[in-house]
Amino acid sequence: MQLRSVGVLSVAKIMGAIYGLMGLLFLPIFLIIGAAGMLSGGDNKMAGAAAGVGMIVMAVLMPIIYGAMGFVCGAIGAFLYNFLAGRLGGIEMNLQPHAGQPARATGV
Repeated sequence: MQLRSVGVLSVAKIMGAIYGLMGLLFLPIFLIIGAAGMLSGGDNKMAGAAAGVGMIVMAVLMPIIYGAMGFVCGAIGAFLYNFLAGRLGGIEMNLQPHAGQPARATGV
């Protein structure tokens, strides 16, 4: 069995969601760094506050930015896969049903 093509939009949506969730993993780290930056600053308190606010804004925007990048890169990757699979052949797969479950056909 060969995977000959994938749905570009479906891959893009899934990759956008996965990368958005990965961006959420970095959110606490950036919030902590932002809070530390706001509390520190040495002689120049304004620079520390500006850096802290910048990190907090970046923490909030990171899941959105990562999600958008995942969507775009997922779409490009799916398009390239479809292009190359048509010329080189798709990914070879050996599928088998779980024990006790009948095999069923899918519309891939």
